[in-house]
Order: sequence, then structure tokens, then C-alpha cells
Amino acid sequence: MADAHSCVAHANLVLLWLLLFCFCFWLWPVVAQQQQQPQEGAVIEGTIAFCTFARPHFGFNVYTVALPSDVFSLQNNSSSSSLQETRVTYGESVSYNAQLVSSSLISATVLNTLAAHGFRNLLKEQKKENEDAQLLVYVSEEEGSPQVYIDIPLGGGRGAGGEGSRIAASRVDNNQGIRRTIKEEETAVPPPFRLRTLRSGPSAFLNDRPSLTGDVIVYVSTEEPASRPRQSWNGIYSTSFSTLVTTRLSPHGVSDFSPSVSPSGEWVMVASTQGRDWDGEVGNLDPDLYIFRAEDGSQRRLVLRNGGWPSWADSSTVFFHRVAEDGWWSIFKVNPFDVSPDQEPERVTPPGVHAFTPAASHTGKWIAVATRRTSYRHVEIFDLQTKQFVKLTELFDPYVNYYNPFISSSSGELGYHRCRGSQSDDSSTPVVDLRVESVTSPLQDLSLLRIDGSFPAFSPDGSLIAYVDSSNDSAAMHVMKLDGSENRKVFAGNIFGLAWDPVRTGVVYAAHGPVFKSRHAVQIVAIYNADTADVDVDQASSSWENLTKEGTHNNAFPSPSPDGNYIVFRSGRSGHKNLYIMDAVDGEQKYLFRLTDGNWTDTHPWWSPDNEWIAFSSDRGHPERFALYLVHPNGTGLHKVLNSSLGFISHPVFSPDAKSLVFTTDYAGLSAEPISVPFQYQPYGDIFISQIDGSGLTRITHSSNENGTPGWGRVPVATSALSKEGTTASCKFKDVDFLGRIRAAPQMCGFW
Repeated sequence: MADAHSCVAHANLVLLWLLLFCFCFWLWPVVAQQQQQPQEGAVIEGTIAFCTFARPHFGFNVYTVALPSDVFSLQNNSSSSSLQETRVTYGESVSYNAQLVSSSLISATVLNTLAAHGFRNLLKEQKKENEDAQLLVYVSEEEGSPQVYIDIPLGGGRGAGGEGSRIAASRVDNNQGIRRTIKEEETAVPPPFRLRTLRSGPSAFLNDRPSLTGDVIVYVSTEEPASRPRQSWNGIYSTSFSTLVTTRLSPHGVSDFSPSVSPSGEWVMVASTQGRDWDGEVGNLDPDLYIFRAEDGSQRRLVLRNGGWPSWADSSTVFFHRVAEDGWWSIFKVNPFDVSPDQEPERVTPPGVHAFTPAASHTGKWIAVATRRTSYRHVEIFDLQTKQFVKLTELFDPYVNYYNPFISSSSGELGYHRCRGSQSDDSSTPVVDLRVESVTSPLQDLSLLRIDGSFPAFSPDGSLIAYVDSSNDSAAMHVMKLDGSENRKVFAGNIFGLAWDPVRTGVVYAAHGPVFKSRHAVQIVAIYNADTADVDVDQASSSWENLTKEGTHNNAFPSPSPDGNYIVFRSGRSGHKNLYIMDAVDGEQKYLFRLTDGNWTDTHPWWSPDNEWIAFSSDRGHPERFALYLVHPNGTGLHKVLNSSLGFISHPVFSPDAKSLVFTTDYAGLSAEPISVPFQYQPYGDIFISQIDGSGLTRITHSSNENGTPGWGRVPVATSALSKEGTTASCKFKDVDFLGRIRAAPQMCGFW
């Protein structure tokens, strides 16, 4: 009888867990449907500033190289003297992940649409010089979010031949849009054709990896929320130029990456997690290859496990990358229509060199791949017959990273994107990495700013931003105006976790010491005259003092009470990182109160402007999975706002009206195959907001890069008002670290 009762109890317990499991997965779509719909009562306005790790320094432009008829003749080249590298995208913002397609492969509907957009004369001009006009399809963030554009390739570059082999072109902004010089005559032409022209609705979403065939363009978009937390929002979409209909090709609830369209235009192959939970591994998304009809996404089926970045060579051959059993990233090929159970993909590139992101030529004789032989990524040609690599981009510059090769329809040109460097088109005006950039916001009254730094903190009146500037391999504190102008260095030491005093003018609190060094001494400091000081001009214009005692180990992330009397901060003095409150003027020597206590990590506290709550991140209940909590300043009312089982949440900051929170989270998973982008500590970080009860959860940033350490100010700022100031372009970023060790940068935008 006891056994029977035990079985019944066990069955009831199992049933309870199943009900809870189903409830969680029922609840998430409900939460997901709330995306972009903050509830009544929340005033979502002002400006959110944040960091995108290394993104201000990418400086990506798309380049092409005209290949000789015998590409293997390059095997004996030791210099680029016989090659012409041509920049084919406008040199502002970033442009990447391109396709170069012959106009003969595009429908008359597309060409007529572009002609009506103003490209008629340009297409005629290009045909005179090249017999067959070329169209460049690419991604650019020039309007504030990753969007798909179609354009006539620009000309001009470096290497043999001086000007580009196509239209010699340069652009300048004017009131009519974009101007280009064609054959030394300035002619007004329209800006690049934007895919969103064919669609209605907001443009804050990420669009990526476009492919134009016939009258349809296929691409990735993050416009539909995922069905579960930590699942990518990536789906494959197609937009028809003839019907103006946009179709989601990926099943709802399924995440697809890196689409490749077959030469016939009938099929799409993708790297897909097929609804699987992402395990948090940054180095490898671990996708599988699926194929489906390009028309409507039907006839979807698994081709093989463990494969990414597919590229069609012909109607029955697809190249892709995976990590081989010997640990080397390598290129393989497969016949997607061979459904025999014993089909095994054929390895193409040998061990000994990492090879990935393949682009198949239509000659059947070679492919282009990215490789990593040193700490720099390069594009090489791989001879499918001799099994030999032919170096290409290393001949231009061995100390530059080159990304994601593509091949023209004729296989006569090879392209990629790289950092454009510090010289402008005419080589006379230095290019700068902007200090602030506007990012497209999904909410009408909310401005978004990406800053070249981390831990942005707004002054009480919203007119100034204090931040950690790491542009010169330091971690000094700078202050600038909201528009990015009048930048000043205020504190020269290593600093992070900034917050302005809401009452005392010009006082900023910060953690002083090495970041991400838990065993090192880090003190909470008060920095004075931050609103006026410039230590580069007058060393004595700023002063500071410690507020925490020596020997208290690691103290960080100060946030003052709205009356300016107290500071909440995180400290590891007990052996565990918990929250404490101390006097804001005289520090812990006058007053110290332990707010939380436990053998877990409580961190990133932020005091609400109405003095009701302190928000913080904690892994209590689930080690190393940080949830969002609220607690009253007197230690009562502790409760969880958003569950750690849904993912990581860090760096919460209250809105100026204290009704909402902004934070960094991995709720949206990854937005690109990690191997295809530069080094990111945490490429899954995006900025979300919610009301303080966790409702109205809304994704704010859509990016394949790491976004983090947000701040929220009360004053909105128009894109047109932003300063064009910055630092000389440096291309200061690294390639991915999971192919070899990379020296850690002084700052990151992420969770810890």
C-alpha cells in the first residue's frame, strides 16, 4: 500500500512539473506578444545610451577584387601589384554581407523599380562600360539599424589601375540625398534603394544576409519575437518586387541563419537550430542544415546535422562549414537532394588551417573561404582539384581582418568586407570613429544612442553623459554633452560603473580599480567637478576621494539615493558579493548597512528615482544565471521581477519616472553565426525594457554584436543634432577568440 501511495505521489509530482513546464512555455509567447507594446501608465521617453562592444571601430565597407581568368595564376604572387581592390559601398557607417549580382539574372520588375527610383541613367552608364550591369545587394547601418540596400557598386580603390574598374564614384550629402561623380561630372542620383521601401512598419529590426534572385529578395529578419527565451529571433523572409508581399519562410518558433538561394531560385538552404534551445556556447551555434522551397517555405526537411553557412555551387552541390572531429573549422560539401541514409558529407579543406564562411564559385573549380592562420582573418581561394590554398587578401594587408567572402554571378569578382581605415575617399580628410551614433528606436518617443565607451550615466538634468572611454586602451572617465560634443577627460584612472549624484552638482560616483578582477582591490570613489573638469587642460580641475575603506576587497557599481544621502553598492568583503548601503558624503566610515546577505552574487544595484526600490541582478536560486530583483532600501519587499530560468539579466537602470527598467539580457539569443562577426565577449547581449513588475517586456536593440551597460536620461535627442566628433578611425577590434587566444580588452559591455 505504501508503494502504491508512493507511486501516486510520484505521478502527481510528475504531472505538476509537466503543468508548470507547459505553463512556462505558454507564458513566454504571451510575454513575447507584448513586445513593442508597453502597457498603459509607463512613459517610455527620453534617451537610452548603451555600449556595443568594439562596434564604433568596425568601419566596415564592402570591397571587390577583379580576378584573372586563371585564378590559380595567383598562386605564385607575393604582392598585390597585379590585383585591384575596389571599394563598392559608401564610406560612412558600416556596410557588410554583400551579394554582387548580374542584372541579367534580375527580373524586369526589379530593374523597373530601380529605374523609377532614379537608377535608370546609372544602369545605362554601367552597361556601356561593362556590357552587363551589376547590382550590389548589401547590409548597411547608415540609417540607424541593419537594413538591406540595393545599389550600383561604387568605384575607386587601391592597387593596380588607380580608379576602380567600374564607375569612378564618390558621394557627398546634400538636401536632395546622395550625389555621385560619374566620369568627372557631378550628377544628382538617389540614395541606395532600401528594402524597407517595399514594406510598411517599423525599421528597428535587424535585416541581414540578403540574396536577390529573379524578382524576390531573401533575407534574415528579427521582426518576429521567438517562442521561447534565449532563442534567436532570426527568421528567413522573402519580399517580392512584383507583388510587394513579404512572406516568412521559416516556421513560427524556429530560428534560421545564413540563407543561401539555389542557382535556380527555387530552394533555400539555411543553418538552423530548428527550435532547439541555445546552450549558451558562444564559439559555435551548433546549427543543422535545412532546405525548403523559396516560394513559401514548404517542403522543409533536414539535410544533415552539424553544418552552417551554406553556399550553393550548382543545383546539386552545397558547400558549408563545421568543426571537424579533429578540431579544425573546415569546409565540407553535400548534395542536398541525396536522401539516402548513408550519405556522408565530403570534407573539402584539410586540417591544419581553420577555414569557414565559404562562397562557392559557379566554375566548379574553386571556392573562396575565410581562414585563420595568425591572429588575423583572411580571404583565400581554395583549388578544389589540387586541394591548395591561394592567398588573396593577405597580399593587400596582412594586418587587417577580412570577412565573409562572396563571389559575383560570373565568378569574375570576389568580394568581402573589411575596416576601411583612417583615410577618406580623397585620402586627405581623416575618417573618425564617431563618439555617439543614433540607433533606430522601436518606440517613437525614445531616443537610442550608441556610445564609443561603456557605462554611460546621464547627469540629473539629462544634458551630460559620463562614460568610460576605452578608445586609447585605457578606462578613463570622460564627460560629454548629450549630442556627443565637448568631450572632456575627468578622471584618468581605471574606472567603471558610473552614477551621478542627483543633488550635489558635478559629483559622479564610480568603482576605481581593475574591472573583472574579483580578487583585486576596487574602491567606490566620489569624483568632483565632473560637469566642468578637464584634466588634460588642468590636472587640478578635478579631485576625488575614496568612500570605501582599504582592505574591503572588491567594491563596485555605486548608485545614489534620490535625496543624495546614501549610496548602494556591491561588495565582496564577506567572501560573497552582496549589496550594502553607505553614507554618500563620508562613506562607510560614517554609515554602513548590509542590504542583502547570502552565498550568492548580488550585483549591479540601481536606486529608483522615487526612492521606493533598488533593482539588482542576482544568481540566488540558480548559480551563474542572473535574474532581476527588486528590494526596498530598508531590506523589505525582496522579490524577483524576471526569472533567471529565462536567461541572464544584468545592469538594470530605472527610467527617469521610476516606472520602467532598462537592462541587458540574452533573451533574444544570437542574431548571427558567431564565426561570421568580430570578437565579442557576449554576442548574445541586447537591450530590453520592461515595467517594474516585469510586464511590457520590449526588445530595444537588434544587433549581432554585444550590447550592454545601458543608461537612461530624461532628455530625447534628434539624430540631426548629434555631433560628428570622434577619434581617428583605428580599426581597433579583434577577430573571434575561440580560434586562438586574444588579449582581453580593458572594457566590455556585458553581464558581469
